[in-house]
Amino acid sequence: MRILMVAPQPFFRPRGTPFSVLHRIRALLKLGHEIDLVTYPFGDSPELPGLTIIRTARPPGIRDVRIGPSIAKIGLDVPLFVKADRLARAGGYDLLHTHEEAGVFGAWLARSVGIPHVYDMHSSLPQQFSNFGRFNWPPVVASFRAAERYTLAGADGVIVICPDLLEHVQSLAYPGPVELIENTLDFDPPHNLSARVQAIRERFSLAGRAVIVYTGTLETYQGLDLLVSAASEVIQRVPNAVFLVVGGTPDQIGALHEAARARSVDGAFAFVGSVPPTDVFAYLEVADVLVTTRARGTNTPLKIYQYLRAGKPIVATAIRSHTQALDSTSADLVPPEPAGIAEGLIRTLTDQAHARNLASGARRLADTRYSERVYMERLERLIANVMTSPLVAAVS
Repeated sequence: MRILMVAPQPFFRPRGTPFSVLHRIRALLKLGHEIDLVTYPFGDSPELPGLTIIRTARPPGIRDVRIGPSIAKIGLDVPLFVKADRLARAGGYDLLHTHEEAGVFGAWLARSVGIPHVYDMHSSLPQQFSNFGRFNWPPVVASFRAAERYTLAGADGVIVICPDLLEHVQSLAYPGPVELIENTLDFDPPHNLSARVQAIRERFSLAGRAVIVYTGTLETYQGLDLLVSAASEVIQRVPNAVFLVVGGTPDQIGALHEAARARSVDGAFAFVGSVPPTDVFAYLEVADVLVTTRARGTNTPLKIYQYLRAGKPIVATAIRSHTQALDSTSADLVPPEPAGIAEGLIRTLTDQAHARNLASGARRLADTRYSERVYMERLERLIANVMTSPLVAAVS
């Protein structure tokens, strides 16, 4: 089957949705399909047999695009949709597969050219404005709420990436097939993992240290300010503690480093910046504790599945983003405030039995609930349902 996929992201970049798009592509290729991917003019181009990447031209004045809603995305989405429209009308595609806001355009295009449409729902469009704190004005949110309903009405099948989104789609009375396919796929660990781990230990002088690792973006909703605020109490109770923060842009790192310096804890932090995806394995391996301090949101961060597979104790804030994937056997769930985060880290670093129980619980959850087999079965089932019984009823 030949699939036209539309992804309004810089592809590939080592961050949430592009990771999800990449692994969805890898899974579809493994199922024997061919994919033409229409995407932004930014990002790396992974070479995968069966994948053709088609990039749109870069609009004048737009050099890149940041995570979340932005004016730049509008300038990038227009040529993206024009390119996808031309390709779809040229024919030869069996399925249209859209990600995020491309689903709005896809709902119209699929009906226009007469091919089935799968909407890959990585988040609720109106909720993004609250999460990122941009353009969070009632008229804008209302318009995107209407756009989301229109997208679902024009989708022959829907993929959601977390239980909260599944409940959201069900609450809108979507009548078609919907599959919960969490972002559980990952790259293979590098062959020289041991050497990379040793290099990190030497680079950051980790011998004899209690190593706390965070990986992911440094957007404000990730709550890294809470981690910085919690650090002084952690250091008082565990003087050899060190925080490795992996990810983020130079500006974000600079702001966090300044916040750490203002609290006189900058000596306990190492801000690593973004690293290649395969390097993340080594940073997870050096950790004594993995931490995620997300302060708001309902989508499960991709890092959670990596953390679970690492088989290390996890400290996570007890918000919907985390609790829909984690429980008390797989993570120390703490209030999303500095004192709670500090207490959870101290407890996990000083109570070896507690840490061992969390680590074994994490590994068990990864093996039973978040396996590659489950991912592939659900994806194959959705595609089969869409191709055999396209949606004919519209969402009211």
